[in-house]
Amino acid sequence: MNEKISELKSDIFKAIAHPTRIRILELLKDGEACVCDIFEELNVEQANTSQHLAVLKKQDILQSRKEGLRVIYSIKYPEIIELLEVMDKILVKQANETLQTFRGITAK
Repeated sequence: MNEKISELKSDIFKAIAHPTRIRILELLKDGEACVCDIFEELNVEQANTSQHLAVLKKQDILQSRKEGLRVIYSIKYPEIIELLEVMDKILVKQANETLQTFRGITAK
């Protein structure tokens, strides 16, 4: 694989790899939202929320538009939602494997 492509992929994963940013993406899976709705829903300071949104927008993961004084954000590519869904499936598999391991230990 081309080194530049690997670097670009890494940049996207780095942008996503923060719990607050993942929560933002999970919230936006259901559709667009303004900054005011996002920070209230996540119970995170508006300035902090805006910084996280800026990171995601800089990596072209989110898009925004102005509606009066409000800035409305949405996920730019539906594949980001698919990526989150794949991660959910991986987490379920890992949890099931851990459960099976504990069942094996307690059965002895």
